[in-house]
Amino acid sequence: MQAAKPQSASASPQSFPAPDSPQAYDTMADPLSRESAHVSRRIVVFFALFAALVACCALTWHLAWQSGIDELRLNAAARVDRTTNTLKSTLDRYEYLPYLLSRHPVVQDALDHPDRANVERANRYLEDLNARSHATVTYLIRANGIAVAASNWNATDSFVGVDYNFRPYFIDAMKGSTGRFFGIGTISTEPGYYISQPVYREGTKEIIGVAVVKLNLEWLQGADASEPLIVTDDHGVIFLSSVPAWKYHTVRPLPQNVEASVYATRQYAQQAITPLPMTVVKTLEGGAQIVRVGGGGRDGHHAPAFLATHRSIGEPDWQLITMAALDPVESGAQIAVIVTALVFVSLCLLAFYWRMRRARVREMIRSREMLQTAYAELNQRVAERTADLSEANAQLTKEVNERTRAEQDLRAAHDELIQASKLAALGQMAAGITHELNQPLAALRSFSDNTRVLIDRGDQAAARENLEAIASLTERMGNITNQLKLFVTKARPKNARADVARALRQVFSMLRPRMKNVVIDIAPELAEGSAPIFVRCEDLRLEQVLINLIGNALDAVASCDRPRIVIELNGHADTIELIVRDNGPGIPVDALPKLFEPFFTTKEMGQGLGLGLAISSAIARDYGGTLVARNREAPIVADGPEGGTQADADHSHGAEFVLTLRRA
Repeated sequence: MQAAKPQSASASPQSFPAPDSPQAYDTMADPLSRESAHVSRRIVVFFALFAALVACCALTWHLAWQSGIDELRLNAAARVDRTTNTLKSTLDRYEYLPYLLSRHPVVQDALDHPDRANVERANRYLEDLNARSHATVTYLIRANGIAVAASNWNATDSFVGVDYNFRPYFIDAMKGSTGRFFGIGTISTEPGYYISQPVYREGTKEIIGVAVVKLNLEWLQGADASEPLIVTDDHGVIFLSSVPAWKYHTVRPLPQNVEASVYATRQYAQQAITPLPMTVVKTLEGGAQIVRVGGGGRDGHHAPAFLATHRSIGEPDWQLITMAALDPVESGAQIAVIVTALVFVSLCLLAFYWRMRRARVREMIRSREMLQTAYAELNQRVAERTADLSEANAQLTKEVNERTRAEQDLRAAHDELIQASKLAALGQMAAGITHELNQPLAALRSFSDNTRVLIDRGDQAAARENLEAIASLTERMGNITNQLKLFVTKARPKNARADVARALRQVFSMLRPRMKNVVIDIAPELAEGSAPIFVRCEDLRLEQVLINLIGNALDAVASCDRPRIVIELNGHADTIELIVRDNGPGIPVDALPKLFEPFFTTKEMGQGLGLGLAISSAIARDYGGTLVARNREAPIVADGPEGGTQADADHSHGAEFVLTLRRA
């Protein structure tokens, strides 16, 4: 027992130093210091990585936000330019309509002499013009401010008789300038854009009234409903908006005098005009603004944010503003920040993983293998691209050859088309000769039959007159063939003149067999023994036109109980209007646009070629005149059996043709 104690005592000092010895403190301090330094490095690296993550997220947010704003601004600029051009083109398309309307004789007559006939004619004309131009309402206002005629004259909310003295567009037009105004209608209560022009008395500077066209621009609100769109007037009042709650608000405070003027003119029908709760957050490059619209907390910080893009219409002084929501930009920036954070964390984890696994060498080997693979793939792609280019070159050569053959075929087809056009012209000329010779041939047959009867009776004088008429008709048929040749070659004398009464008597002599049982009313100026009335036209050409018009009228009244044809003459300073009316069934509405086309006819097969009106219209145009066809709006009134007047029994209004020629 005693011997063992020294042995254990002697071993103890050799294994462990004494706690109080310096060697013991050094041995314990080294691991602690290294661990403390390692922890400190980890803390520094963590905070450095965290700071880098925050910096990357902030930079990503800024770049994504700026990129989103730039893209949104470009899209908004394209959208506002497109919408502005659409609105501007619509306004420009109707800008000259009031001016053209103010120059029309019907409008000037209705404003200068507003009797019942002139007003009714103006109403009909405005109704037709408004339907063809697709405007909302077209109307006329006299100098006293009262509307005398309107396109909606027969509607319950007609503008006729309404006082417009207070409307700015009327005031501007009466001052001699163009009036432009947007407001809510006082009668229809529908908003619209008004364009007005002064109407001057013919040959003077005196303003006798105003011509106004109203356009409905409500369609613009739904033209692009994906994002809010507003249009403001020169005072900043929103009068068009794809968001109904924003209408009749202002984008800026309205001065008291301007507000009083808006209420005085009833521009927006006494709507309560209040400022739109819109706050400008930031003004961007190019004039675009980031704004917040609506409530949502103090100073509107939680209100929806939009990118507002402004465009000026020009004339009128309007502003078109598109609102592009910033929610997609904010969402895109948030997604970009989240992706950046995930990528950053993933990269950090990957770096730590590579560090822990000590795989740098294998990564280099793998990178080398990937490089070799990429090089091989690049070579393969180059070879494939070379083959594609060779194939494309061969295809291009083939297409060039095919195009050359196609051009040759096109030239051959063009030559064949020219030949076919010549044959078609020959056919049309032959058809025209056939049509124009029908009437003289029928007259020849009638005169020949009468001559045979007169010879049998021994009436040599009458037979001689018929033979002279036959000779005249034969000469006329020769002239027709010569004139049709001139019609085809467009070489006609333009300085010839003809007597309308004489031509009408010649036509009656040819059509006399067809005029039995038909009442013919002739204007006194055209009666037998009247003074000559000369027009710019060749005798034979004028007779051709009259034969076609009166012959068509005779065909139209063939089925009437009381057939009647009226021939009127209206003389003007430079022109003569010859009107041929009948009490037949009239012209079908669908046939009116095609009435003067060659080979178009409403008659049964074999009764007409459809060339008479086409040739007549061409003759009128050649001599500077016109030929118009239309249906009458009132029936022809005939003398009754007791000496009074009564309308035709079938109550059909019939058709009328108006031939206008220049005075000689």
